[in-house]
Amino acid sequence: MNELEAKIRIDELTAQLKSHNYRYYVLSQPVISDFEFDMLLKELESLEKLFPHLQHPDSPSIQVGGEITKTFVQVKHKYPMLSLGNTYSADELRDFDERVTKLAGKKVEYVCELKYDGLAISITYEKGKLLRAVTRGDGIQGDDVTNNVKTISSIPHQLAPGDYPDYFEIRGEIFMHKKTFERLNNKLREELIVKGFDDNEISEKLYKNPRNFASGTLKMQDSAEVANRPLDCFLYFVYAEVPVAETHEMALNKAASWGFPVGNHFKRCDSIEEILQFIERVDAERDQLSYDIDGIVIKVNNYQIQDELGFTAKTPRWAISYKYKAQSALTKLEEVTYQVGRTGAITPVANLTPVMLAGTTVKRASLYNADEIERLDLYECDAVYVEKGGEIIPKITGVDVSQRSPMANKITYAKHCPECGTELMRKSGEAVHYCPNDTGCKPQLIGKIEHFIGRKAMNIESLGSETVAGLYHKGIIKNYADLYELTYEMLIGLELETYQEKKETTAKRTLQEKSVLNILQGIELSKQVPFERVLFALGIRMVGETVAKKLAKHFVSLDKLMIASHDEISSIYEIGEKIAEQVVQFFASDKNKLICERLKRAGIQFELQAWESTGKTNKLEGKSFLVSGVFTISRDDLKQLIELHGGRNVGSISKSLSYLIAGDKMGPEKLKKASDLKIPLITEEEFMRMINE
Repeated sequence: MNELEAKIRIDELTAQLKSHNYRYYVLSQPVISDFEFDMLLKELESLEKLFPHLQHPDSPSIQVGGEITKTFVQVKHKYPMLSLGNTYSADELRDFDERVTKLAGKKVEYVCELKYDGLAISITYEKGKLLRAVTRGDGIQGDDVTNNVKTISSIPHQLAPGDYPDYFEIRGEIFMHKKTFERLNNKLREELIVKGFDDNEISEKLYKNPRNFASGTLKMQDSAEVANRPLDCFLYFVYAEVPVAETHEMALNKAASWGFPVGNHFKRCDSIEEILQFIERVDAERDQLSYDIDGIVIKVNNYQIQDELGFTAKTPRWAISYKYKAQSALTKLEEVTYQVGRTGAITPVANLTPVMLAGTTVKRASLYNADEIERLDLYECDAVYVEKGGEIIPKITGVDVSQRSPMANKITYAKHCPECGTELMRKSGEAVHYCPNDTGCKPQLIGKIEHFIGRKAMNIESLGSETVAGLYHKGIIKNYADLYELTYEMLIGLELETYQEKKETTAKRTLQEKSVLNILQGIELSKQVPFERVLFALGIRMVGETVAKKLAKHFVSLDKLMIASHDEISSIYEIGEKIAEQVVQFFASDKNKLICERLKRAGIQFELQAWESTGKTNKLEGKSFLVSGVFTISRDDLKQLIELHGGRNVGSISKSLSYLIAGDKMGPEKLKKASDLKIPLITEEEFMRMINE
């Protein structure tokens, strides 16, 4: 695969995975299986290793979870809630054990725990009293759901006197027992029968699975209603300033003694063979559990070794999850349809005769691209095998050709865009077809506006995707510059149509005064968004958050960037030829120039403010730093200073590390490794002199 092919596929995978994260973590309405998501993520990670300069700054490979639900107060996690690396292979577990042993320099023991199929939660206690409960969110901050969590009877509000710290967090998984789920579903079924619904309507309205039901319940605004839908919880990790025990097993037993539900299915294992035996035993017995699990979590037991192993940007190096094999079923392929993304990428979708798979009705699955359709050798009305790794929509794994009609026609990939009719493009060697009509294709235009209003871009929270689509369909907006010409008179009483995917129908809503005022206020507030985020919001290909920051810092204003040459842009550290090409191409478009001019007239920040560049230097450019230990200022402030002066923060020790900033209580193993690799150690004071002299 050449660099252009990799760029196209990385962009496509990044967009798909972000969308699936949003559906899973925010909407509690996933549309692909865990297995399918994991395979897409693994493909992205492998491409990013081959082409690291093409990685998006907010790539799903380094991000955790989804967006933040807007209806709750957002709370920043004191300790980020990272996800786990996962595998479906015993061989990969052995590889994990070998890596851990090599990094630790000795054999280690592990603790195996059940991987509960629920919603991650972090609960803070102060002097034994439940202070706050926060969801995972995006891993950095989550939703405050304290009142709802207090309805869960297994979670104590006040601990009995014990040897717990004055202030600590305990994390776990909130879930719903199978019998509770069945009882509530049966109750709903009876209510629907009384109301006269037919079997098909009842099937559509019933809750789909315990995980989604639990997730949706926890995010309800009415705690009284949450209490009517009994949830449960297992807790499995304690965070405190000083570790509460030397090992994870000891910490679990301590948490149980304090009154927390920790479950009784964890086991300490001294070897990889013991781990595999535990996995096999649980797999044989898991149907007898009162709740759903989808695998086993394996953690290094000793906390000091965990600390020395450290983290990647997204996952701990000392833990991994093993996921059980997917379930499968046979159903009929009814038709193949096509979806158009923001970049014009075309994704084929298999529409299936509904089939029940692990309690979920499966109706569709992504077919990725033309090569996948060809690989499967699909014909009209084929009987297809679908496989599920734990969630809603499975992957098509094969075809039962014995059931194929001799009159069936082979499925051929679409030649024209299903939205605008433009002939599709596919360059030689590329996997994806594209619609080149980026100025007139509806999904592309709507997608660009949705990107523009996003939280990490212009952050116009009062404008959601449905409102954007509704305004577009009414002809009121055609691009993101149109947003700044909206008026109260244009919006008040406006009737918008929105598509409800689950029901596959459209619904109408009328914009009332409160909504209109919120929309206009959100648009007005976005005029204060700093230049670097405005630059990201424009949606220039390959210009993610990090690249936008570098361009904003170098050129200071959009006017200077617009007239910059290809060579001037590509000469900036870590920018390069491909990004420069996309930037020059974007500003060569008269249409884009006009949009930028309209945004400028509207008052958008198109240059760095004086306070933004004050104190910034290039003194640390090209240098990497690892911050370890306790300092007179917070680690976050220290890392911010590194970036402020052009340096780069990393998460682990390697030969390429420029400096290790060593504070008090730094781990001895980390110190030894730095010494062995001859990494320069500097104190906080030495670092301050480095940036101030």
